[in-house]
Amino acid sequence: MVYKVGIDVGGTNTDAAILDQRNRVLAKTKTPTTPDVSHGIEQALTLVLEESGTDRDAVQYCMLGTTHCVNAILERRSLNRVAVIRIGAPASKAIPPLFDWPADLREAVCHDTYLVEGGNEFDGRPIGDLNECRIRTIASELDGKVKSVAVTSIFSPVSGDHENTARDLLAEALGESVFISVSHEIATIGLLERENATVLNAALRSVSRTAVRGFRDAVTKLGLRSTLYLGQNDGTLMNVDSALRYPILTVASGPTNSIRGAAFLAGVKNSIVVDVGGTSTDIGLLKDGFPLESARPVVIGGVRTNFRMPDMLSMALGGGSRIRYRSGVTVGPDSVGYHLTKDSVVFGGSTLTATDVAVALGRCKLGDPGRMTDRSRELLKAVDAKVHGMVEDGIDKVRITPDPLPVVLVGGGSILLRNRLKGVSQVIRPEHFDVANAIGVAIAEVGADVDTILTYETSSRREGIDRTCQMAIDRAVASGADPRKTRIANVEEIPITYLPGNAVRVRVKACGALGAAS
Repeated sequence: MVYKVGIDVGGTNTDAAILDQRNRVLAKTKTPTTPDVSHGIEQALTLVLEESGTDRDAVQYCMLGTTHCVNAILERRSLNRVAVIRIGAPASKAIPPLFDWPADLREAVCHDTYLVEGGNEFDGRPIGDLNECRIRTIASELDGKVKSVAVTSIFSPVSGDHENTARDLLAEALGESVFISVSHEIATIGLLERENATVLNAALRSVSRTAVRGFRDAVTKLGLRSTLYLGQNDGTLMNVDSALRYPILTVASGPTNSIRGAAFLAGVKNSIVVDVGGTSTDIGLLKDGFPLESARPVVIGGVRTNFRMPDMLSMALGGGSRIRYRSGVTVGPDSVGYHLTKDSVVFGGSTLTATDVAVALGRCKLGDPGRMTDRSRELLKAVDAKVHGMVEDGIDKVRITPDPLPVVLVGGGSILLRNRLKGVSQVIRPEHFDVANAIGVAIAEVGADVDTILTYETSSRREGIDRTCQMAIDRAVASGADPRKTRIANVEEIPITYLPGNAVRVRVKACGALGAAS
């Protein structure tokens, strides 16, 4: 029997679930998130292994979803300083790199910026030769001064030759200790947003290494010899090596895992998913079993990016949200977070939280409900109405059709909500809803995608599509998919009418079963 464990590290709780090869949940747990990544994961793993009685040698796969990377960006902490190289002079001099970044984030990340001659046209033809001499000069200036470099070239998703050459020259001069991130491996068409994503990816190098090290240490300490995977933003997985190269692709894995887990647990492919945690609520649309991807540039920490991300609405509402009622009722935006079991009223604290109200209304059995008997019924109803109004407004914002859709409630904080919501066909609260995020990452396949521009005047449509599909499959296999069980999940062709040469944007997603356990 093959077993796998899904783990999701959130701001308040670390959730874990162990599944068998038929994806049946054998055990689950929720433990408080700890400042030390390894310790929190170890606690959760220990509990599910003990509860399930599973032989540790039979646990072949461990999957992790984590918010470490996005939290580092939002909090401006532990980020590497990055040398930013744009290949595209003189064509791209008008708008300098990072011009629209928040000042505090730019200060935390940017070592210096450089413009170098080179780049490509939309059909792959070079705008001019890459100035390799300038790259070597920049490398000598950076030697010993930075740990990360981000390289972005005009239309590199069409042709990555200039970026690859620059990476080779930089690596030769700076050595293996410097992390070099190239944009055509990370994001899509659109120079500025792709550049931003590449710089953030380079800045997250140390954060990702800390998270992966903690994951490995916890698994090793428990004597597991499992193959490790991390969750990606699109609901698929990648192996540890890929996660270290592309940490930016994990920033939305937490809410995405919850959406995938909700689809699996509720047995639906099209619905709205409301994931309520301890500090925040994420609302997303489920389409054909996967999160609907955003068609707009996604803003992370005040920075516009264009890599694959789910179309999610996040709001500051969770089980730990503070309740205030001096001049009307307010819910949040601040939260007691993982101090809920110490600070909230029903657990003996003095801070009134959304969980306290849910307990007083009989929605859940936690702590000591008697500590809430002195709260007025009017206050409880006002808080309840505020909470439901926030969620119902959020549902209205994410829907793409006026027709009522079912809503799946997941996450430990979903105890705040009743089983009726306005404007939806039904409310589904599936079994194991509280650890849907851990289940979502455990059931996921390995995935990768390619987003490029093809011109059918220089090659046939069939040749271009086949070549792009093979690139996506190769990337999925490199991320840990079984090459014998990898398939093309989706192909999109979008004509680009403002470009000559019968240009078409082609997006391909490949998915595959987990590779052989190590």
